[in-house]
Amino acid sequence: MKVCAIASGSSGNCVYVGNGETHLLVDAGISGKRIEQALASIGTGADRLKGILITHEHSDHIQGIGVLARRYGIPIYGTAETLCGMLKGKTSVGKIPEGLFHEVKPEEPLWFDNLMVHPHSISHDAANPVCYTFEAEGKKASLVTDLGMYDEHILEAVKESEILYLESNHDVNMLMVGAYPYYLKQRILGERGHLSNDSAAKLICEVLHPELKHVILAHLSKENNLPELAYETVRIELQAAAAKRGLPMPDLFVAERDVPSKMVEVMAEQMELFA
Repeated sequence: MKVCAIASGSSGNCVYVGNGETHLLVDAGISGKRIEQALASIGTGADRLKGILITHEHSDHIQGIGVLARRYGIPIYGTAETLCGMLKGKTSVGKIPEGLFHEVKPEEPLWFDNLMVHPHSISHDAANPVCYTFEAEGKKASLVTDLGMYDEHILEAVKESEILYLESNHDVNMLMVGAYPYYLKQRILGERGHLSNDSAAKLICEVLHPELKHVILAHLSKENNLPELAYETVRIELQAAAAKRGLPMPDLFVAERDVPSKMVEVMAEQMELFA
């Protein structure tokens, strides 16, 4: 199981997930050209993608999907409400052949060869948003962003993950003293907004287990967070939790905003890390 953050942040999100001959994207919120270049840099190509899984219809998650779909005929997966919302209003996706759309239903898994993908409902101000978990050969990766809060449902969904890609959107203090208008601050802080650094740290500590190898902090706000701040907030809590339970400290890093991050891989018998 391989995971690489191609882009992460309020300006655009795209993540590669692969397993052997199966290659997928979660979201395509940057230009098609940038996605093509990023895929080439990690040794694959857009023509090898078996699907693009959309979490929700906001522009920072779908900007490049039209170009890729038309150029390569890549199937697009999302909830019915997400797919409908993506095509309504003033979006940049353009016309996409209807045959490429495939509905996913929260909590109902789908298969790509031997890779199982499981959509899970999340709390965000979109039509019917989901996060995704991936399982193959006894290994699991979870990609969870754009949620204002987490609950037992989310904890259950991501438990036993070897790779956890998780939103750490904002520092509450930076947000509160920043220039955003009050209504926007309330939206971000609300249960259908975004996860803070502190909340991300608590979630990770709740699902910490001996086989959690990699934690990737994602979807950082450019205005209301700093990579160093997100990293340190989570590191302090996670290190303390790991020490208290006698568990190894997972590899922890922040996904890059504009360039692909390092790729992580977990294998059935061993774990390898690629720069």
